[in-house]
Amino acid sequence: MSTSLSLPAPLRLRTARDAAEQAQQLAQDIAGLMREALAARGHASLRLSGGRSPVAFFKLLSLEALDWSRVTIGLVDDRWVADTHADSNARLLREHLLQNAAAGAKFVPLVNAAATPEQGLDEARALQRRELPDCDVLVLGLGEDGHTASLFPDAVETPAAMRADNTAFVAAVRPTRAPHARISLTLPAVLAARQLLLPVQGPVKRAVLQRALSAPPSELPVAAVLYGGTPLTVYDCD
Repeated sequence: MSTSLSLPAPLRLRTARDAAEQAQQLAQDIAGLMREALAARGHASLRLSGGRSPVAFFKLLSLEALDWSRVTIGLVDDRWVADTHADSNARLLREHLLQNAAAGAKFVPLVNAAATPEQGLDEARALQRRELPDCDVLVLGLGEDGHTASLFPDAVETPAAMRADNTAFVAAVRPTRAPHARISLTLPAVLAARQLLLPVQGPVKRAVLQRALSAPPSELPVAAVLYGGTPLTVYDCD
């Protein structure tokens, strides 16, 4: 690895030679955490982020041998598009994770039939609280602008969604420099997970994360996750 991250305690760091090794690490670690949750509570819950880079570990995770019938899977955020749309995170999970052994898991989407995320918020909040009220493992993403989940620094809705006293669970977000209106977990909902995992690939994302260690969350929202108090492991590779 050309340049390694330097993370303060208690943040944990796992490094990999390349994206393929990182995908294996993520799939194996998530499966292990799911098994621990199943043994401790009889049920396991997992929330995932979209994008291109998770596809490899989604496919590997779908092959892991565990009791998927007792696993509930949800999303951290999604674009407010039909679940058949190419940009839908729900579609991404259906095609690459909810296959093979993982086809037996229960999936709880964020997007519903309402025309806009604002119109669908009440239904989305009720569904999430009923079907996926807590989370054992939550896998975040990281944008080059420092956003995580759909907490974009340029969106007017982000400051309210990041307030520590926000009990709404999910929020509508309309970034100005990214396509589609979004629905996203609020920062308190993200930080309520038992374990956070954050994969980072390449020097650009690594530099963003390094900057976030000393930047205010209003500038780089991922900074709020780094210092949010929830156990967090960063997975880094070139």
